[in-house]
Amino acid sequence: MTSDVPNPRTSRNPELAHRLARRGFLGVAAGAAAAAVLGAQPAQAAQSGARPGPATTDGHRPVVPPGRLGIQLYTLRDQTSSVGFARVFEELARHGYDEVEFAGYTQGSAGAITLAQLKRLMKDNGLRGIGSHVGYYSSDPKAYTFATNLTKVLDDAQALGLPYVGTASGPDRYGNTVDGYKRAAADFNAYGAAAKARGMHFYQHNHAEEFAFATDNPKVRLYDVLLAETDPSLVRLEMDIYWAYVAQYRFSKRPDGTPAPFEPLDYVLADPARYPLFHVKDGEHDEAARDGYHMVDVGDGDIDYRHFLSRVGRLPNRKYHNWIVERDDAVDPAANPAGSLTTARRSASHLRDLRG
Repeated sequence: MTSDVPNPRTSRNPELAHRLARRGFLGVAAGAAAAAVLGAQPAQAAQSGARPGPATTDGHRPVVPPGRLGIQLYTLRDQTSSVGFARVFEELARHGYDEVEFAGYTQGSAGAITLAQLKRLMKDNGLRGIGSHVGYYSSDPKAYTFATNLTKVLDDAQALGLPYVGTASGPDRYGNTVDGYKRAAADFNAYGAAAKARGMHFYQHNHAEEFAFATDNPKVRLYDVLLAETDPSLVRLEMDIYWAYVAQYRFSKRPDGTPAPFEPLDYVLADPARYPLFHVKDGEHDEAARDGYHMVDVGDGDIDYRHFLSRVGRLPNRKYHNWIVERDDAVDPAANPAGSLTTARRSASHLRDLRG
């Protein structure tokens, strides 16, 4: 009797399978298969509906290593615009954050600020700049993107002392085909080489669509193309855990309806060195929503972060990973009436209290 779960070693395009094998990737198209290869227990699927249990204080170590809790400042964009980075950084330090990830370096109505001032504000508040999200490309040659102003982008990140500088743009510049993703991967390799020459690392942050299937070859998951075609020494990855589980909800079947299950955690376990950064955002199941979830503060949703962080935390390079809170709709009063600073406070409290 044949299994409905595809064999990750045979279901990929042969050329792609060869590239993955050459780069040392384990098969991850099927979560159970990958977990068996790794000798790990299969991660509990997010769609199980089980909420994380209460935090324990029984001597187990925190799931977030010391010094590795960050926040993506996009979550607080209303605050940086209205009251400025100085006030925001003071609040973040008070709530126990160690790191910030930028989504732009200006303050809007709060007034102009220089990179030197930003760097000083981080230091004054005991914060470290961990990374920055910058656009991938633009039709405007003057736009602030990797494709149009690479030197300026790297200059700014270097001035702030950032170890990572990357993009949250999808690799769909040339289309959602295998070749389109290969061309985007070549761009990312080039940006990675330029960043490496400055002592930094380039990274790409996923949304759900990267886990969809190639329009010209529906047997191939686009994320696997990105992994295979980017050089691990040049391109790091920031897994947005929420969007990866949205993708699990949306793309666990191919366009023809055949099963293609995957577990986001298995991608990390297969090659943890490629994932120095994670976005930690939570979601409640919502069958009425296309994505299967709606966003909530970390700890209020159905993604089992105790399991995810604990499993990654058992890896030898635990202190290499950085856990960055984000909530995309934190500034929307309808979705989050308590406000973005409350999201930052509550999410940090939950993560710091979690024990493995």
